[in-house]
Amino acid sequence: MSATPPSAERALILAPQGRDAPVARGILREASIQAEICQDLAQLLAEIRRGAELAIITEEALAGVDVAPLTRWVSSQPPWSDFPFVVLTRHGGGLERNPTAARLTGLLGNVAFLERPFHPTTLVSVVQTALRGRQRQYEARRLNEDLESRVQERTAELAAANRQLLAQIDERERVESTLRQMQRLEAVGQLTSGVAHDFNNLLTVILGNISFLERGLAQAGLDGAMERRLGYMRIAAERGAKLTDQLLAFSRRQRLEPRTIDLNVTLADMHNLLQSTMGGRIRIETRMTDGLWLALADPTQVELAVLNLAINARDAMEAGGTLSVTTANVTRGPPASPEQPAAGDYVEICVRDTGTGMTEEVRAKALEPFFTTKEVGKGSGLGLSQVLGFAKQSGGGVSIDTAPGRGTAICIYLPRTREAAAAPDGGPAAASATVRAARILVVDDDNAVREITAAMLRELGHRVLEAGSGGAALELLESEPGIELMVVDFAMPGMNGAELARHARQRRPGLPLLFVTGFIDRAALSGIADAQILGKPFGHDELARKIASVLHSEAQAAGP
Repeated sequence: MSATPPSAERALILAPQGRDAPVARGILREASIQAEICQDLAQLLAEIRRGAELAIITEEALAGVDVAPLTRWVSSQPPWSDFPFVVLTRHGGGLERNPTAARLTGLLGNVAFLERPFHPTTLVSVVQTALRGRQRQYEARRLNEDLESRVQERTAELAAANRQLLAQIDERERVESTLRQMQRLEAVGQLTSGVAHDFNNLLTVILGNISFLERGLAQAGLDGAMERRLGYMRIAAERGAKLTDQLLAFSRRQRLEPRTIDLNVTLADMHNLLQSTMGGRIRIETRMTDGLWLALADPTQVELAVLNLAINARDAMEAGGTLSVTTANVTRGPPASPEQPAAGDYVEICVRDTGTGMTEEVRAKALEPFFTTKEVGKGSGLGLSQVLGFAKQSGGGVSIDTAPGRGTAICIYLPRTREAAAAPDGGPAAASATVRAARILVVDDDNAVREITAAMLRELGHRVLEAGSGGAALELLESEPGIELMVVDFAMPGMNGAELARHARQRRPGLPLLFVTGFIDRAALSGIADAQILGKPFGHDELARKIASVLHSEAQAAGP
């Protein structure tokens, strides 16, 4: 069938006998209907396929010929098409007078019978009726195509909207999953910081009393089993202090000392330490990027983080393997998971191993505190969480690339800095200076911690006053004008150390302060120098150095 109707309506005539064909053509042309005569059925079918709106056929033209090609064409018409035929018959179209009418109707479908002889007006009327019906078919096809086109367009729009909605649903689920993970990590971080604070208070009391016992035994000239047992107690307490450092690193509340550093130099200095830690069965490869950007980070924490990753890698390569440590300059896009850094420029340290790798289930929990796949007693489960806490607190992040049997690569991203590296200084001279005895107010809500701190200070020759709260401390400041230094616990109920310091300096401007804390709230103490902060647990010597530093700074500020 022609895809579109021709510009002029065309009727085909098949009347091979007599003058029916030229007579019918003449009548139609007088009515301004284009008409063409076909010589046989084959030509008629060819012209129909080329494009026509109507076929006029005499009854005898279909007698004794193979009409199968024509009937096949009729049956293969598209759904919208019902090609009209006008059959000229000598017996009329009724079944009672023309038994072949039923057969022709079954063969041709849309048939109108016109009995000869016919009046010219009748022929024109029948043909025009058939042509109007054909035009309605064309119009129905056009409307149907328009409808199908609109349905396809709307379907495409709905499909696009559905894809967009599914993408938004996936993105929302990813964001919600990320938020839940961040909330879980933040909740655990708050819990661990609180535990670390209380644990550090206990360790301060334990280590302080061990120091007193050790000095007492030394003064009494006693040694042997008692001294060894005290040594074991000290080692256990110091291991507990390291554990709290890991907890604080995870909760991002440790005190960092970021400096501008060249990580190539830092890692080169660690090579011997890594080699001794890995042992002879693991080969170490280092690849340092030329022109590496400078990073802003705490160099000590960088070393601890790399060492943590190296130890984990060693444990994953029980049969030996290769440990690869590399550096690179990277520009990161938006993070795909909470542990990854924000978009920006970073200096990357990657520690790769050829070990067993992680399953997706293990990978999902690897950075959570206390999660470990190691045997009992072989790992606390805080190594990777400590690395994550350090990286996030430094303004960066981490990423993990792993698969079972393919090893693991853990990368640390530290923020790039364009500041020049500063030369290390030797520290204040006050650390070794002789310090006069001072009148010191110790403020701590924990009685045991306050008592051991006061005892250490008295042993150093200072005169000590004690207060168990911020309010009691302010009252002593009013009644004791000779107080020269306040040693203040930061985390106290009611009035914390920062609030106490603000009220105390309103009453006594310039009063020296030393904050003692089991963890650091960096926002609250952002303006406080490191020399004025003493972390718990602390020992006799560390307390002495901090007191000497604060009093020495105060003496220098006072002048001659």
